[in-house]
Amino acid sequence: MNTQDDRHFENILLFDGVCNLCNGTVQFLLRIDRTKKLRFAALQSETGEQILARFRYAGPPLQTVVFCSGERLFTYSNGILEVCRIIGLPWSALYVFKLIPQPVRDAVYRWVARNRYQWFGKKETCWVPTPALKQRFLP
Repeated sequence: MNTQDDRHFENILLFDGVCNLCNGTVQFLLRIDRTKKLRFAALQSETGEQILARFRYAGPPLQTVVFCSGERLFTYSNGILEVCRIIGLPWSALYVFKLIPQPVRDAVYRWVARNRYQWFGKKETCWVPTPALKQRFLP
């Protein structure tokens, strides 16, 4: 992978575009990421599909957020913790949860993921960002 491609895929959070919890999380991240380090794309989007294909990700894509940073792909609890680390204090302090064994963290993550539509609802279409936020989203 060349460096131009790596920059193109730097700090991209792929999320379930129809999930209310996921959309709420993205809107929260947009507010707290003051340095605008993160970019976003729906897992269902062309960019989402390209990134998953590029990394040959074969897991169930709509059961996890996928965080892409250069040559690395992070899923489940690792994806969320990497996002926290990237956006800085006070949120980077949550990275301490890496001390919890990954199977335990991922079990909790998967439990929430399995129930998110029931608890938070689901949209029929993906959320569309405002014109001011559109530059932070990839097609």
